[in-house]
Amino acid sequence: MAPSDSESELFDDVEEDLDEEPEAEPEIEEETLEAVEDATEEGDDVSQPYYPRGSLNVKESGSEDSEDGSDEEGSEHTVEISGDTLAEAFAAEMATQLSGTPSQASQSQSAPNKAPSPPPLARKRSLSPAGLRRKALKLKIGPRTFQVEAICALPHPVPTHSLAASKCMTHLLTGSDDGYIRDYDIFTALNGKNFLTAPQRHHSGVVEGIMKAGQLRFWWENPAPSSVPVEEDRSISPAYSLEMHSDALWALAGSDTGHINLFTVRHWPGRVCHTFSAHRGPVSSLSLDHDEKSFFSAGWDGEAMQWDLNTGQRTRTFTSHGAQLMCIAVRPTNAVYSENGSPVVIQPEPESTPLHNAQSYPVNGSNGPSQTETDAKSDASFDPLFDDEPEDAPKSAVVNGDSAPQPLKPSASTVAPPRGAPPLLDHDRYKTFSPDILMTVAIDGQIMLWDKRVNTPGEGVGRLWMSEKTPPWCLSASWSADGNQIYAGRRNGTVEIYDVRQTGRANLGQGPRLLKTLRNPVSSGVVSCIVGFPDSKHIACASIDNIRLWNVAEAVESDLTGRTKSGVQFKIIPGHHGGYISQMLVDPGARFLVSASSNRATWQGDSTRTVFVHDIKHIQ
Repeated sequence: MAPSDSESELFDDVEEDLDEEPEAEPEIEEETLEAVEDATEEGDDVSQPYYPRGSLNVKESGSEDSEDGSDEEGSEHTVEISGDTLAEAFAAEMATQLSGTPSQASQSQSAPNKAPSPPPLARKRSLSPAGLRRKALKLKIGPRTFQVEAICALPHPVPTHSLAASKCMTHLLTGSDDGYIRDYDIFTALNGKNFLTAPQRHHSGVVEGIMKAGQLRFWWENPAPSSVPVEEDRSISPAYSLEMHSDALWALAGSDTGHINLFTVRHWPGRVCHTFSAHRGPVSSLSLDHDEKSFFSAGWDGEAMQWDLNTGQRTRTFTSHGAQLMCIAVRPTNAVYSENGSPVVIQPEPESTPLHNAQSYPVNGSNGPSQTETDAKSDASFDPLFDDEPEDAPKSAVVNGDSAPQPLKPSASTVAPPRGAPPLLDHDRYKTFSPDILMTVAIDGQIMLWDKRVNTPGEGVGRLWMSEKTPPWCLSASWSADGNQIYAGRRNGTVEIYDVRQTGRANLGQGPRLLKTLRNPVSSGVVSCIVGFPDSKHIACASIDNIRLWNVAEAVESDLTGRTKSGVQFKIIPGHHGGYISQMLVDPGARFLVSASSNRATWQGDSTRTVFVHDIKHIQ
């Protein structure tokens, strides 16, 4: 079909417009031209200017601009625009922005010995709401001393082997020999008006004073797995060890058959979520890792294990010399991680700092008989299992109220290591350790430290020094709140304090060393349990007769009878009397001390079958 007349006229108009329209040149603003001219006149570096809409190449001819800003006659400005020039200008500008100006590059080349820039600051992460709550519960300022009094009693029908509590102490779990786990609300009990009845007082051994009765919230059984052979009439297992989530979401219970049950606590209390099975004997101790995504267990089979709570599988096994393990504990978080969550880094010590010849220094400040000569006199007739330390044993010096630092003991007075035990942890071996340390305690008295970040067998492990006068028995050991010291209770009624810091004056450039020994009265009996207070200065030491409060920072070593020139150095904590203490715990704010009684692992003596809650008063 032929086009119409109107369409023909339209095409003709378009062709005429195309013929008449000249090539469009970009409009250059007058202000842009003037800025270029002024920069050229002043001698600025405009060799590679950058214009967003194109590249300008300005050619000037004729006279300069007049003072009033108008161009004189005869002046001509020619602007040429090309695509190649635009690409080159854009590339040059991008290179300048990325690598700096040419003048800066030349300056950096002329000064190659300039000090490097400091590394960027580590990103400070804000704490989670749960972390803020836990931080608010911690003890802010440590008092001068404490006064501890029993205010609440929780009678049990059978001995109580283990305890566990949330950080805020709203949930308190007790594991007993009858196979039941009980959840108590101590705040309701302390704020209520329910007191012990006469039969309960007789059962608990409370004669004087006003004592509140406990408030039981829930209780449930600790079932034994069907795969484990047990007695026909017994379907539950005693809870030998307990550990709880910081917010009481779940709890772990170790039994006498070697399995570990995972329970829910706050929601649907007592529901078994998973069972961990690998130990060949009773599980004596449990300890949660810092992130609460894994935990560690120690058993009478002599093995310590690490478990993953996400998968329910065993991830690592710590095997030493096969002795029965009594305690396992992870070093406190503040000694491993900083407040922003980054790991603590130990700076390497200078070569001149370690005192490798420390044993050549006199301990008592005199020229008396050496340690080796004194030990040789009693080696022939000394029995470490039944005998006490001889009276002629050397005593440490006291300087300004503190015991003088004990050097590394010579090898003649060191107890022979058991077969298969880790090597002695000296300075050269200990300086390779990271701050993330796991402690295990065997019943033969050996205390072993494991570097959790070393997975190579035989590496990253060592045992603490122990004198051959030390009886081969250790039922309990505990970290200090700052992670710098270890408290170990011995069979002869003493408490040994080890310093595990790698730097500082207290370490003297050595490895972990015996700082001092605190001695209870001879009639007190064995030390069955120890717990440290949040101020890192006080400890609660439990013996058969009483629980004692010691100030480790100010206490000095005493003679064999426990007497010192300064008088009695401890306070008696009322409550338990005449029974073994199986476990004690103190909340992070040093408000409550809870103690339980049983003869677990000793099977001798008696227990009070009562859990006491003590109120801690801060004395400034």
